[in-house]
Amino acid sequence: MINKIARSVADALAGIPDGATVLIGGFGTAGIPGELIDGLVEQGARDLTVVNNNAGNGETGLAALLKAGRVRKIICSFPRQADSQVFDGLYRSGKIELELVPQGNLAERIRAAGAGIGAFFCPTGYGTELAGNRETREIDGKQYVLEYPIHGDVALIKAERGDRWGNLVYRKAARNFGPVMAMASRKTVATVHDIAELGTLDPETVVTPGIFVHQVVRIERVATQAGGFKKAA
Repeated sequence: MINKIARSVADALAGIPDGATVLIGGFGTAGIPGELIDGLVEQGARDLTVVNNNAGNGETGLAALLKAGRVRKIICSFPRQADSQVFDGLYRSGKIELELVPQGNLAERIRAAGAGIGAFFCPTGYGTELAGNRETREIDGKQYVLEYPIHGDVALIKAERGDRWGNLVYRKAARNFGPVMAMASRKTVATVHDIAELGTLDPETVVTPGIFVHQVVRIERVATQAGGFKKAA
């Protein structure tokens, strides 16, 4: 019997090794798998490469993982925000490496990994420092930069509902990077608020099929304040 429901966050994250590449969903504060990030801090894996839309907010979630000294490199689109002081301090002191990737390129590089695409040409970044020393090519009169896929050892994502086979349904904008990250990783761990009985999820609403998901953890709903952050107790 296939049953991907994990008993706890700790069980779901067991075995993530030092040096792993971890894809973490979320766009701003929408769809951030906060419980899984907190669990990763507790789990203790070090020297991680983290792929995320940004570089953390405030002192919680991804920022807490950075502050704990667990991340060697971050690949993201928006490293600097008003409350990204943890990343800023680490970067300025040379304690973390940054690979800055335009947001569309980031999504497509992750999608390419899941789709089995070896590399692709994209116009974004041509003629700028972001292109680096990568190969460029003129195609139909337009210049393109060669981009490579981003593969993950593990993806941590947040969904709304799931079943024991690992099928996932998302809630609106909380979907964001979740589906492509699940496809691009060797192991995917997802949190859900509701566990559905088999056969009750409408197949038309299942965005991430269970074949891409390895562990599902049910979490409680938590009231949030403006901006998506958890309310103080």
